[in-house]
Amino acid sequence: MRDTKESRLLLVLLIAIAFALITVDIRGGEDSPVDGARQAAATVFGPIENGVSSAVNPIGNAVTAVRESGDRHDRLAELERENTALKAELGSDDRNRSRLDQLDKLLKISGKGQYGIKGAQVIAIGAAQGFSWTITIDAGANDGIQRDMTVLNGDGLVGRVTTVGPNTATVLLASDPDFTVGTRMEAGDELGFASGQGDRPLRVELLNGKAEIKKGDRLVTFGSQADKPFVPGVPVGVVSRVDPPGGDLTRTVYVTPYVSFSKLDVVGVVVQAPEKDPRDTVLPKKPKPVPTPTVTVTVTPSAPADGQYQQEQ
Repeated sequence: MRDTKESRLLLVLLIAIAFALITVDIRGGEDSPVDGARQAAATVFGPIENGVSSAVNPIGNAVTAVRESGDRHDRLAELERENTALKAELGSDDRNRSRLDQLDKLLKISGKGQYGIKGAQVIAIGAAQGFSWTITIDAGANDGIQRDMTVLNGDGLVGRVTTVGPNTATVLLASDPDFTVGTRMEAGDELGFASGQGDRPLRVELLNGKAEIKKGDRLVTFGSQADKPFVPGVPVGVVSRVDPPGGDLTRTVYVTPYVSFSKLDVVGVVVQAPEKDPRDTVLPKKPKPVPTPTVTVTVTPSAPADGQYQQEQ
């Protein structure tokens, strides 16, 4: 249709008629004069509308589902974040419990040996000051730490302080090849010198080449002059191997240290030595030997058969 004056008038007239019919339909309700026509239109176009609705509704449902899934995804992400935070908090609690256990053991060992200690935490491990087996602790000169002080934990000897800063210090571990400490055998006077061998057992050279040593014997620190760098009585380790005696003036044994040098966290620096040598009192209690069960078999002689008995008669 061409855009003319007549076509515009016709469009306005049709719009006016449409508004009039809508008004009559609304006011008439079910008695509306156009109700029959509306029902006829519904009859004709109803199936088509249902078909279109069936085709369109899944799309609408999908959009709604996507929108709701986004909300669920956000909630899921929030729950995952909360779960991660709870796990981290639980892990932190486990870590704190572990540190409390270590601190408790440290206080017990210092109490037994009457060592005055300054507690510290390991904040770094690795090469420092040219040493390969060292740790850095968060205590230094401001805390009363000095060079050549004994360092221990709840298990035993950790090492000695080598370098001191205002708030940190470097500790040479007993496992370092440059580390040497005087030792004494438990319940005896056999003296020796223990040296680190990295991740292998400590090597101990006993001064008595004929010393009777066996696997399972235990050692403590002998102590140094003026208690530096080592105080006496600190547990060192357990003999794990004994070389056969030879013609040498010394005898070599190998000792598994009490301390696990790869799992250090809470340590104590001995800032005050004990008034007297604690000797073996700091060593842990020996485990009770487990008795080996023995089985006694009693043989009961069987009675002879009747035929055999009669033949013997």
